[in-house]
Amino acid sequence: MLIRRPVDLPAREITDESLFWDRRSFLAALGGVAATAALPGPVGALTFRAPDDDKLTPYESVISYNNYYEFGTDKEDPARAAGTLKPRPWTVAIEGEVKKPGSYDLDALMKLGTMEERIYRLRCVEGWSMVVPWVGYSLSELIKRVEPTGNAKFVQFVTLADKSQMPGLRSSVLDWPYVEGLRLDEAMHPLTLLAFGLYGEVLPNQNGAPLRLVVPWKYGFKSAKSIVRIRFVDKQPKTSWETAASNEYGFYSNVNPNVDHPRWSQATERRIGDDGLLSKKRPTLMFNGYEAQVAQLYAGMDLAKFY
Repeated sequence: MLIRRPVDLPAREITDESLFWDRRSFLAALGGVAATAALPGPVGALTFRAPDDDKLTPYESVISYNNYYEFGTDKEDPARAAGTLKPRPWTVAIEGEVKKPGSYDLDALMKLGTMEERIYRLRCVEGWSMVVPWVGYSLSELIKRVEPTGNAKFVQFVTLADKSQMPGLRSSVLDWPYVEGLRLDEAMHPLTLLAFGLYGEVLPNQNGAPLRLVVPWKYGFKSAKSIVRIRFVDKQPKTSWETAASNEYGFYSNVNPNVDHPRWSQATERRIGDDGLLSKKRPTLMFNGYEAQVAQLYAGMDLAKFY
């Protein structure tokens, strides 16, 4: 499968210039893939596709319609304001219940796993979705390398909070920094991706540069962006949206069309890029269409209670 970037939109006009020039390092981490305008199929040995092989969301939509409150609460704000983010140099601290804690430089971190392209659906609580070709590797590869202790039950993700780079931090809409969490078995699931790129390019700032989490069976806000700290802990961590509105956003946040958000239904969704705001809605799939792969993680749980 050949995935092409839009030919009429130069990368330097989409992405912060530092990311544009770091593309060479990014491609090197992919195993020496040539710096061409397209990546010929999966970089690694396995490609995960969206459950129903939906068409890809246009690149322009993926980079221009974003939830990234550190750069503003409107969907267009991140693309407009995220040029202030400096994704290099970058380090990620690994802390807590692990045998090998430490601080990892981005280039070293990119080489810890086998990079591949994965086509995943991203579903947001506001009722919209995308199909995105992410580039990264299973988070489990990193987790295995740092060797969690027997006390590690959950993984907490802490994102960058720098007012000089992120104008949205002046808002009190959330407590900063943004914090997310997964149960360890969720983090270890092969579908859980540590993403460094999309559409064969380094992550644009507005999409969570230089690295983010992608958990395709959960609502998009679980996919922490611009991660600076990964902690392994023994107790369930409180996440940012739980702290802000626990009656609306639970720890698990699995896509479930049978559990409505208090202010709107989650039974249907609108695909970004499909004929604009008037596009026909489609039924929301249980676990975002990944039920066969992940339902066993929640066997015996009341998914209306543990939402």
